[in-house]
Amino acid sequence: MYNQKKEKKKKMVIVISSIIIIIFVLFYSFVSYRHMTFLEKGFKDIAISIQKIIMYPFTELNHQKNIDQSDSYLIQKNVNSSLEKEIQELKDALKLNKTFTEYDIVNATVLSRNKGYWFNTITIDKGSHDGIKNDMAVVTKDGLVGKTTKVTYNSSEIKLITSDDLNYKVSVSISVAEKDTYAILNGYDKKTNTVKVTGVDKDSNVKIDDVVLTSGFGGLFPRGIYIGTVSKIVSDKYNLSKTLYVKTTQDFNNIHYVTVLKEKK
Repeated sequence: MYNQKKEKKKKMVIVISSIIIIIFVLFYSFVSYRHMTFLEKGFKDIAISIQKIIMYPFTELNHQKNIDQSDSYLIQKNVNSSLEKEIQELKDALKLNKTFTEYDIVNATVLSRNKGYWFNTITIDKGSHDGIKNDMAVVTKDGLVGKTTKVTYNSSEIKLITSDDLNYKVSVSISVAEKDTYAILNGYDKKTNTVKVTGVDKDSNVKIDDVVLTSGFGGLFPRGIYIGTVSKIVSDKYNLSKTLYVKTTQDFNNIHYVTVLKEKK
């Protein structure tokens, strides 16, 4: 009897220790910008698989294309009061399949995001198993969301365009009088909920409400993906260039479904 109790305690200690190690490795990989090791990827995939199993009853109803979405909401409304909005996001994601016909589309569900770096990254439930690679464009119906990074077998991290990573830049264009003005999107203003576009020529005739799109330069993001509209224009103190504050229609506080764009083979 004593030996049985001792054996149970040993098993419990092993289980708890394993959980702590997994949580530590996951936390370390989430907050760091470096590349993950093979071991970290393995731990992350295991954790993602467990999370997907737990979430399966909740998400499976939404992933079935043939299910009536209103019925799905009625079934689950007591589980999550914001589910109706998520269902609409899923419908919008499915519609993107017909919009980006020149790309292979991968629709994905957001699994988690780091609370300490809320506007930096999100993690989705699709990875290399689904053909995802680093540096693929990620969108919603409201425009550009970010790009894929840290891809594992079952999951991918998405670096958002609102990230505070100074090395993360997106080439954009603003069409003015049938002429494109090019600049760089880099930065996010939390107070105004706008992304910042810098390096705009001082002689440019950019105006409030002009539309900002991806330029296609650099080969990372396809040309013409919607980002937002200009809400504020500020000249630097030497009047050599302008900074634009761009209002997006994407609510970066609430992202539940995204679409990854893969180039067709």
